[in-house]
Amino acid sequence: MSLDTNYIPKRLAVKLNAKAEQFVVKGHPWVFSNSIVKINDDAHTGDLAIIFSKNKNKVVGLGLYDADSPIRIKIIHNADTKVEVNAAFFHHKIELALEKRSELLLTNTNSYRLLFGENDGFPGLIADVYDSVLVVKVYSEIWLAYLEPILESLQKTSKAETIVMRLSRSLQNSKNHSLKDGEVIFGTLDNEVVEFVEHGVNFSANVIKGHKTGYFLDHRDNRRRVGELSKGKSVLDVFSYAGGFSVHALAKGATDVTSLDISKQALDIARENGKLNAYTGQHKTISGDAFAEMKALIAKGKTYDVVVIDPPSFAKQQSEIDLAKKKYAQLAELGEKLTAKNGLLVLASCSSRVLAQAFFDLNSQVLNSKSRLFETELKTKHDIDHPIAFPEGAYLKCGYYRFLE
Repeated sequence: MSLDTNYIPKRLAVKLNAKAEQFVVKGHPWVFSNSIVKINDDAHTGDLAIIFSKNKNKVVGLGLYDADSPIRIKIIHNADTKVEVNAAFFHHKIELALEKRSELLLTNTNSYRLLFGENDGFPGLIADVYDSVLVVKVYSEIWLAYLEPILESLQKTSKAETIVMRLSRSLQNSKNHSLKDGEVIFGTLDNEVVEFVEHGVNFSANVIKGHKTGYFLDHRDNRRRVGELSKGKSVLDVFSYAGGFSVHALAKGATDVTSLDISKQALDIARENGKLNAYTGQHKTISGDAFAEMKALIAKGKTYDVVVIDPPSFAKQQSEIDLAKKKYAQLAELGEKLTAKNGLLVLASCSSRVLAQAFFDLNSQVLNSKSRLFETELKTKHDIDHPIAFPEGAYLKCGYYRFLE
């Protein structure tokens, strides 16, 4: 596989202020521009930044320089052990990443996240496997000069027959490479929709045009659990997208499942995903704004045995945190009204800026203000293929609330 990425990176000698240096020593993967005390004048995106300690001139970390980001250096190696950043270096990191996922790969599952950005030592790079198709999404130009050996290693490690390249919007607009979003760069692809298995349940993902890499793998274990808890039950899946929770519920014997999403296209995919499995329950869909549609269901007196509410991120920046919390509180309130007697309400958040404790406290506060008795059955975070290596890497949280009346 040959990629036309012309720039040959050079080495930069970098010194940081004391606080930033400590962060690097402790394993944090981000160095902000205002933390850099000393650096070469001709630094270029993709250059290898060698970070020296302020006092002893000892190497404390290696990173890739990003001229276009406030996170000016993305760390790829945090230790003071000597390493050569070459094909073998990346291959070793990819092998370590696969090892972390070994437990998941013993289950009836052939879809998983092989590289989870910073958390696996590849900041700004994601690699997801869907059966024999590997989808690599690149978010930063820092990787352009290193992609070839990384892709070769990913292919060998995952045994993928096909590699699809996905690019962030900024990379799609960049003139520093010849890559195209959705391009098949290794092997062939007969259909842009790829089928795969998740804990014995069949799904599909559009790996060429789908959101991110085509599907959201992080909720896999929650979907499995909700499926198992849905046998013989009625289920409402709010913000259902491609029907992850809905399809698991149908496949595990739910009597009826309602998928609610604003996107008609997503609901079409949810219906198609349902049909990839044998089920006897009824699959209904509602297209519209989640808040408005939930209120309409409440007005009709509708309730469900299992209600799952898994919205997109409400706080993409610091200034949105308060509004996000208000929306989560609203959803908990609407969800409680839609949950039947002795029913289960599952509330999730993928906003990294709303911390897990704050989210769980908020849910408890809202539910405690109601007259119904409930107990918190479970609190979960990321699945095994989304390991967390630093605080900001944690974004997913999910609470299971069982009503006792």
